[in-house]
Amino acid sequence: MTLWGGRFSQKVDDMAWMLNSSLPVDQRMALQDVEGSLAWANGLHGAGILSDAERDAIVHGLNLVKQEFSSGEFIFVPSDEDIHTAVERRLTELIGAPAGKLHTGRSRNDQVATDFRLWMLSAIPQLDSALMKVQSALIEQAEKAGETIMPGYTHLQRAQPILLAHWWLSHFHPLQRDRARLKDLTARVSILPLGCGALAGTPVDVNRAALAESLGFEQAAPNSLDAVSDRDFAAEFLFCATMIGIHLSKLSEQLVLYTSAEFGFFELSDAYSTGSSLMQQKKNPDMFELTRGKAGTLLGMLTGLLATLKGLPSTYDKDLQEDKAPVFAATDTLLVMLPVIAGAISTITPKPERMRAAIDSTMMATDLADYLVGKGIPFRETHAIAGKAVRAAIEKKIGMEQMSLAEYQALCPAFEADVYQVFDPMESIKRRNAIGGTSPESVKLQLDGVKRLLSFEKS
Repeated sequence: MTLWGGRFSQKVDDMAWMLNSSLPVDQRMALQDVEGSLAWANGLHGAGILSDAERDAIVHGLNLVKQEFSSGEFIFVPSDEDIHTAVERRLTELIGAPAGKLHTGRSRNDQVATDFRLWMLSAIPQLDSALMKVQSALIEQAEKAGETIMPGYTHLQRAQPILLAHWWLSHFHPLQRDRARLKDLTARVSILPLGCGALAGTPVDVNRAALAESLGFEQAAPNSLDAVSDRDFAAEFLFCATMIGIHLSKLSEQLVLYTSAEFGFFELSDAYSTGSSLMQQKKNPDMFELTRGKAGTLLGMLTGLLATLKGLPSTYDKDLQEDKAPVFAATDTLLVMLPVIAGAISTITPKPERMRAAIDSTMMATDLADYLVGKGIPFRETHAIAGKAVRAAIEKKIGMEQMSLAEYQALCPAFEADVYQVFDPMESIKRRNAIGGTSPESVKLQLDGVKRLLSFEKS
């Protein structure tokens, strides 16, 4: 059974049928297809197309089909071109002639767009929940970190000392932006195409506003031509997924480095590590490496769909059949990655002594310049003086805290005996007390803020 065979005198070539069929992909929207069909049946009844008995028969049959999908008992047959064909074919088997009225006034063009949007509206909360679990793991580690200090880096070079808690929280906010983007996207997904027909709108006097409300959409699509072709929401979803992947990749890259023997800042739990088939000593951060790699795959899905969409000439084109596979794959990828990353983060063991050992006095060079600023010297001058002090210490192969006061005063007479307080990394950290800074007081405010935010959103 096909939904379009009357005009044709020849059977579709077998290989062409395989290329054309979307069932292997769109069967994933089975429950959404039934949900949309139930709403459409009620809309047709309200428009006087279906009698009470016909509407009741269709609703009963669709609920039986829904049960078969939910229980895994639904059996597809070779003639099922897509999920819409499969549902209507099975409905006809169950209730007979009334099933033939269900497709009145609608097209697979508005039907598939509706199914896809319904599916995405259910997927976004799942992703949001998984992202929140990663955020919770980051908060948990930040709380446990206390006032543990670590080197901060720019250009992968030691820069300034920071609190470990500050570093953990720096990865909370990108995920919060990801969640905000998904929430913002929801409004653009929540637009109902059903009732737009193939492209020109339905001739059936169905109440599309009521139809939208019954399916949980915020509004009915205002333009039928746009509604059946619009896949902006799919591209935007893939952009959101890609940004999530990029943020996880950035975190993963740092953890791959920091768990290496060269850094040794963290130790991974055995539960989230793998070994080598040859080298017995290895403890590999494969979960983070895979996450880093899959970020590239997500990016490829986004660019692939954008390339498909870039030059489509009309309302619905068969190219749009390529929209769902990358969205489904991206969602599956993230829903596997996110719980693993959350678990891996939660079970990481920090090594405070290694982090502290990686901090040397040259990382307080800016504090040295700021010390002279406190003496009334312009920063542009103090910057150069501090740079000369760094060079002098390097040439002498000693720490900056080991230089004599006379050596400092030779660089600038304003140096006094209290200059050596500058080289205490915790004092350097405490001085950075502005909003968002790394001081214990500032980090506590950050931590309290994100905890309140997450608690509010969970409730």
